[in-house]
Amino acid sequence: MALAIQRYIYVCHSFKARTWCTIENVIRGTVLIYILAFLSQLCRFLEEYPVPVTLPSAVHPNKTIVGCVMQMHLWAEASQNIYYNVYYWFRVIFIHLVPCISLVVMNALLIYAMRVAQRRRKLLLRQNKKSESKKLKDSNCTTLMLVLVVGLFLLVEFPLGILMIIMIIQNTFNIHILEPGAFSTLSLFSNLFILLSYPLNFFIYCGMSKQFRETFKRLFTGDSMPMEREYSQYMTLPTENGRTAVTGDETAL
Repeated sequence: MALAIQRYIYVCHSFKARTWCTIENVIRGTVLIYILAFLSQLCRFLEEYPVPVTLPSAVHPNKTIVGCVMQMHLWAEASQNIYYNVYYWFRVIFIHLVPCISLVVMNALLIYAMRVAQRRRKLLLRQNKKSESKKLKDSNCTTLMLVLVVGLFLLVEFPLGILMIIMIIQNTFNIHILEPGAFSTLSLFSNLFILLSYPLNFFIYCGMSKQFRETFKRLFTGDSMPMEREYSQYMTLPTENGRTAVTGDETAL
């Protein structure tokens, strides 16, 4: 969501991006995301505790070993149904449903902005303003890259969100929808596809972003990082309220 919001600001409100999408704000946002992710799962760390048990050894039948089992704390066990219903409803709404719907809306806005930029690029080509047209082309490529990354995320996250909703409905209203075995199998495959989607993002970045490839290569070759002017070709044209402004020797449209 943070990537999609940042790209939307860059594409549709570039003047505001200069003050909003700074390195400092990115660091703050990243730290905030980690804190919220940790807090959202904090109760799961506190709901159980290990209890030592003595068991017969599976290797040596005449010996015993000390193992452990997980036991719920009294506060969680006393209100187990309420606790799990609140937790999973919170997770479905705020971790699956709201982010996914927001990303669908954000993707639609970005695709619309890409179409507008494509029409503007054709106009610039007719006016023989190739430099500005190339900036729009690079900007559209970066936006398309993010749309694909977000689309891949939605493709694998939606099935898991639907499974979570089915499970909550079954437990909350005591309605039989899926067999436990079927739910476990579908959940397993859904999580597997989510894990497989993560490395695909790297190939999308490499395949569609020259800047990403160059920066990634410099990490291993030891070359100096590019100057800010080298990045300018990948930035969007500053746009606000349908107007396009350019800097340097180029004139404002």
